[in-house]
Amino acid sequence: MTAGQNSRTWVAGDPQRHHHGHAAAGDQLPSARNVAAALGINLHTVLRGYQQLREEGLVDLRRGRAAVITAAADQVRLRLTAAAEEFARAALHTGTSDEEAVTAVRDALLTLRNGA
Repeated sequence: MTAGQNSRTWVAGDPQRHHHGHAAAGDQLPSARNVAAALGINLHTVLRGYQQLREEGLVDLRRGRAAVITAAADQVRLRLTAAAEEFARAALHTGTSDEEAVTAVRDALLTLRNGA
């Protein structure tokens, strides 16, 4: 898991909050120090992850202030949800089982992560 992926899962101090789509624009990320301690990783790894999120426009970072989720992050989640619903409709329309659909998504993610 990359630093960006780690930090994305620790929104507002609740590791499940972002994963389940409950974080919203204006919510604060926990301090990098708290994330590093909770995950047992180096503080600089978390800081690099936060910087990556900033570069992607997903959080606003200011020295001495908490990282805050931007409206752009909400838009990313909305687009992802819409794409997932479209995929689910296609899977249901073709009679694909839930297991086959999930496997197809996992295979696609692995392919993309491996640069294919």
